[in-house]
Amino acid sequence: MGLGNPGSEYERTRHNAGADAVALLAARHGERLKKSKGNTLVAEVRIGPKRLALAFPQTYMNDSGRAVAPLIRRFGITDLAELVIVHDELDLPLGTVRVKAGGGLAGHNGLRSIKAYVHSDSFTRVRIGIGKPPGGKERGVDHVLKAPSKKDRTELDVSIEVAADAVECILGDGLVVAQNRFNG
Repeated sequence: MGLGNPGSEYERTRHNAGADAVALLAARHGERLKKSKGNTLVAEVRIGPKRLALAFPQTYMNDSGRAVAPLIRRFGITDLAELVIVHDELDLPLGTVRVKAGGGLAGHNGLRSIKAYVHSDSFTRVRIGIGKPPGGKERGVDHVLKAPSKKDRTELDVSIEVAADAVECILGDGLVVAQNRFNG
C-alpha cells in the first residue's frame, strides 16, 4: 500500500513518494494501478510464485485507514505484518530508505489513520526519507505538498526505486533479510 494524496496537484510531491513506489512496482511487473471499489487504485502482480496486491488509497493521506481496512478484508490479510505500507518520512534524510516492523507512527497522519481503522500498528513499513523542512516544523505542510527542487527530485526518484526494491525483497526474501539489506 503506497500512501499519498489523490489528484494531479499532488503528483510527484514528497508526500506521494509511497504511492509513486507502488505505481513503479506495478509498472515493473507489466501492470498499472486501476480504479477499484473502496476508494482505491489497485493492481495485482505475481513476483515469482507469490501474488502481490498493490494499492494507492484515493482518500487523502490523513484518512488512509478508511481505504486500508476494506483492502485487508478483500485480500484476506489476517497477519498485519503482511501489510506493507510505503510512505514518506520527515525524520529520515532525503534519499534514505528504511524497512521497519510495527512500532511508532512518527507523527505521520496517514499511519495514524491506518492504526485507528485496523486497531494495530503491527504492519510493516517501507519508509522513504524526505528530510525535515528548511525553516522548521511550521513549514512541514509546504515541504511535503509542494514539488521538490530538481536536485531533490532526482534523489527522491532514486529512493522511490530503492523502496520498490525493498518491497520486492520483503516478499521474496522476508522481512529480516530486507531490514538487513536496506537498513545497513
